[in-house]
Amino acid sequence: MVESKRGLGRGLSALLEEAGEAAPVPAAAGGGVPIELIHRNPDQPRRHFDEDDIESLAASIREKGLLQPILVRPSPGATGEYQIVAGERRWRAAQRAGLREAPVVVRELSDAEALEIAILENVQRTDLNPIEEAAGYKALMERFGRTQETVATAVGKSRVHITNTLRLLTLPVEVQALVVDGKLTAGHARAAMVAADPIALANRVIAEGLNVRQAEALAKGAPAKSTPGAGKAKDIDTLDLEKRVSEALGYKVEIRDAGGYGEVRVKYKSLEQLDWICRKLSAAGS
Repeated sequence: MVESKRGLGRGLSALLEEAGEAAPVPAAAGGGVPIELIHRNPDQPRRHFDEDDIESLAASIREKGLLQPILVRPSPGATGEYQIVAGERRWRAAQRAGLREAPVVVRELSDAEALEIAILENVQRTDLNPIEEAAGYKALMERFGRTQETVATAVGKSRVHITNTLRLLTLPVEVQALVVDGKLTAGHARAAMVAADPIALANRVIAEGLNVRQAEALAKGAPAKSTPGAGKAKDIDTLDLEKRVSEALGYKVEIRDAGGYGEVRVKYKSLEQLDWICRKLSAAGS
């Protein structure tokens, strides 16, 4: 049996390699498992699959076959059958392509481990919309006793990211639906959380094509086309990160971000303080 927790944070490819070494695929005419013996996982965090994407993958499978195996586990309560852990999109496309068998790797996994890997695969490939991602994290915490820290470690994200993603579930269902449909980004949705009327703000963002900074200004009661100074206001995520880094170092930290580029400034008042900061950063890095 494979070690149950090994490799969760190292990516799907490592999981497939370990599973392939530890659990041989049952023999079948095509070297795989009959596709009718493979079933989707009802706890799969991904709920929405793009039909054009499925059809495109099916066309590729018809021409070249299913090149990457599906990661499965023995189906709970159904001997000889398998439940998908990672690869439902490929499974759907394989059925559409008319495959009778699919290559799989089998791994013994608990419900919690299967959910962690499913989230990991989808997050790494950016297949989940932010609401699905948040619901997956919530399930790990509520059903399997995970903390935000352990969820962050399992899926390779920061705890701040987990916290901010979970907060999206506090939005009205109407706003969540707009995020699921791709009409609102996660940044717009976080701005709506602090608005007096999140639904009205969300609808205005869509109607007027407002960016995240404009949405944040509206949420705070400022005009959408605000002054240059207001337009440079830091978003909620940056302010939260500044606070956490400042608490960790013990000195005021300022983060300046512009579309993923920027700088981090640490303020000190003496060379002794600078030396202490450098030693603490060096120790953290090692």
